[in-house]
Amino acid sequence: MLGFGLSIEPQLWALIFVMIRVGAAFAAAPVFGAVGVPVTVRVTLAGAIGFLVLAAHPVTPPAQIFSTVTMLAVAAEALVGAALGFVLQIGFAAPMVAAEIIGGSMGLGFASAIDPQNGKSSPALGQFFSVMLTLLFLSVDGHLMLVDMIVRSYDAMPVGDAWMGADRLRAIAYFGGYTFLAGLLLALPVGFLLLSLNIVVGMISRAAPALNLFAIGLPASLAVGVLAIAIAFPAMGDYMLVIVRESLAATERLVFG
Repeated sequence: MLGFGLSIEPQLWALIFVMIRVGAAFAAAPVFGAVGVPVTVRVTLAGAIGFLVLAAHPVTPPAQIFSTVTMLAVAAEALVGAALGFVLQIGFAAPMVAAEIIGGSMGLGFASAIDPQNGKSSPALGQFFSVMLTLLFLSVDGHLMLVDMIVRSYDAMPVGDAWMGADRLRAIAYFGGYTFLAGLLLALPVGFLLLSLNIVVGMISRAAPALNLFAIGLPASLAVGVLAIAIAFPAMGDYMLVIVRESLAATERLVFG
C-alpha cells in the first residue's frame, strides 16, 4: 500500500495489460518497428500511450495473472495489435515489388543494401522507394493516425472481446494481394519503357548477331531506367500517397469493420 491509501499493483497490472496491444502494434508496424528504433523507445512509447488509453477507456484486466483466461486475453490483445501493424507493413512492401520489377529490367538486380526497417539485405532501388514512402507516411501524419486507431480500437474491440473473427482475418489476407497490385502499378511507367527497350535490343541482336549485347544493352538500360525514374517520379510519388491512404484505410476497416 502507498501512503495515500492506494495500491499500485492493480494500476500497474492494468497498464502492462494495455501495453500488450500497443507494443504488438508498434513491433509489427513500419517506422516504429524498424531495427534502428531501440526497444527502450518502443516500450516508453507503449507506456505513454497506455496512460492515454487508461485515461480514455475504463480497462479492466483479468483478476488473476496466472490463469487460462488471462493467457487467452493476453494472446487476443497481442493478436489485435500485431494485426493493426501488419496491415500497414503489407502496404509498405509494395515498393519492394516495384523495385524488383524495375531493377531486374535495368540490370540492378545484383545491387543490394541493408534495409533499415528489418535489417536484412534488399534491392538498393527498393531502399530508395521505401525511404520515400516512409517520408510520405510521416508527412501525412500516418504515425499519428496509427496511434489514434490503436486508442480507438478499445471502443470497437474492448478488452475481453478482442478476438478477431474470420471476416477480419480474411480481410487481411485479401489486402495482401494489394501489395502486388500496388507494386505493379508503381513500376508500370518505368517498367513498360524498359520492356520496350529490351524488345528493341532483342530485335537488334537478331538483326546483327555480331553485336555485343552486354556492351550495348546494359548501359542503355541503366541510362534509360535512371532517366525514366527521374521523369516519372512525381507520378510515382502521388501513387505512393495513394498506397499510404489505402493502407491506413485498410487498418481502419480492420478496427471498425
